[in-house]
Amino acid sequence: MISFSIKHSLFIFLLFWVGKGNAQQASTQVKSSSKLKFLHEYEVPYNFKFKSTTVGGLSGVDYDSKKDIYYLISDDRSSINASRFYKAKVIIKNNKIDTVLFTDVHTIMRPDNTPYPDAKKNPVGATDPESMRYDGKRDRLVWTSEGERIVKKAEVLKANPAITIMSTEGKYIDVFPLPENLNMKAIEKGPRQNGVLEGVTFDKDFNTMYMTLEEPLYEDGPRADVVETNSYVRIYQFDAETKKNTKQFAYKLDPVAYPALTTTAFKVNGVSEILYAGENKLFVMERSFSTGRLSCTVKVFLADLSEADDVTEIPSLKEQPPSNVVKKTLLLNMDSLGRYIDNVECISYGPVLPNGHQSLLFVSDNNFNSFEKTQFFLFEIVP
Repeated sequence: MISFSIKHSLFIFLLFWVGKGNAQQASTQVKSSSKLKFLHEYEVPYNFKFKSTTVGGLSGVDYDSKKDIYYLISDDRSSINASRFYKAKVIIKNNKIDTVLFTDVHTIMRPDNTPYPDAKKNPVGATDPESMRYDGKRDRLVWTSEGERIVKKAEVLKANPAITIMSTEGKYIDVFPLPENLNMKAIEKGPRQNGVLEGVTFDKDFNTMYMTLEEPLYEDGPRADVVETNSYVRIYQFDAETKKNTKQFAYKLDPVAYPALTTTAFKVNGVSEILYAGENKLFVMERSFSTGRLSCTVKVFLADLSEADDVTEIPSLKEQPPSNVVKKTLLLNMDSLGRYIDNVECISYGPVLPNGHQSLLFVSDNNFNSFEKTQFFLFEIVP
């Protein structure tokens, strides 16, 4: 999510999965030589209304192929409407998105079965939804919140990030206990504000869950810059049944794609989503933004975890850089499409196409701004 800058400035504005519930049976094996072929773009109108809610801020999407339903979570912090997620149909005809049909909306409930409060009135009690996946083995949803970290001279406001389990109607079920290095702190240690739990995905059997940070922990390195930096984000592996964090891996970010309008203006590159791509492989999406450019640079990598070190016991990747980081291969830079690309934060599988190839769906977060777009991009995985 990059809304804290986008909302306050005029300028600021994957793959093969064979699973049991929400995955498509496909013959395509994703390899470093595979290509992602652009097929079509569909745009949801700004301020589109559905069941008395404003559709926007879409930050996570996943597909349940058995029910032919997409789940889309909004990062509205109960400021416009209560924190929520949508169910939708994406109608594909002739390799194009014919329409996106929203079918339902559900409020995300707290453990006491009440909605989350408005972040403007209660920033610590509110939530900041970013990613969501459907757990086809247990018929439930898992979603992430980035928490909050506001450090001022007069006050310190903190709320830890969270991975929460809920029903497909939004009712709270449980949480995943998080490792200590994900606790928010007043000092520059632990997660950065608005750069925390940005992506989550399950393996094909829903036995293993992966979660990624958007930006490095303070102790793991600097934020990405336009020059090469040792900016490592951690990818966390969990046992989906016991909910225990079993491994952590170091993933190195690319530099920020373009300089900002001025040397001190906001710029960022971070991981905006991940998606399971086969044994020890993930699609990793990096999204770069620089003040002065409306569009974002979105890159999709095939990441290989098989030879990466487990860095769970390394307290600081800045002081003790890992010997073996996650290997990554660039599959797509959306700059090459020659079209406007907004703040893309979502990846999901779609149906298998008539030619037998797997489809991918990308969705952008418009941050509820009139100068940004809610875009749906349809791609084909070419073996």
